[in-house]
Amino acid sequence: MRERLYPRSPQTVQAARHFTRDTLHTWGVTARHDDLLLCVSELATNALRHGVPRGRGYLLRLIGTDSAVRIEVHDSGPGLSRINGRPPGRGLTLVGAVSDGWGVLPRSPGKVVWCELVHR
Repeated sequence: MRERLYPRSPQTVQAARHFTRDTLHTWGVTARHDDLLLCVSELATNALRHGVPRGRGYLLRLIGTDSAVRIEVHDSGPGLSRINGRPPGRGLTLVGAVSDGWGVLPRSPGKVVWCELVHR
């Protein structure tokens, strides 16, 4: 498992992709590389737009196994509205299309939006 905390700033999406790319390289994950980076971008952007209050940040956590990578983005914003009904925009729709599963879990405060991609 690797994780990194990012401040509330649009520039952090690129930093999150670089962190993920470096992590995947360290873990030797080469399959579905582009899908994993896309999911990190979309989950981080979703957190910045809908979940991270001013003055706070979000946590990107990557959990690797022999066959899958789980991406989690933790934020401290209210509600679980993005799992109920159709999400606005296309970000979570893309995550749902390329991942093997995704969801939202409550935490206090906020939520965790996650997805998993099987790579072997």
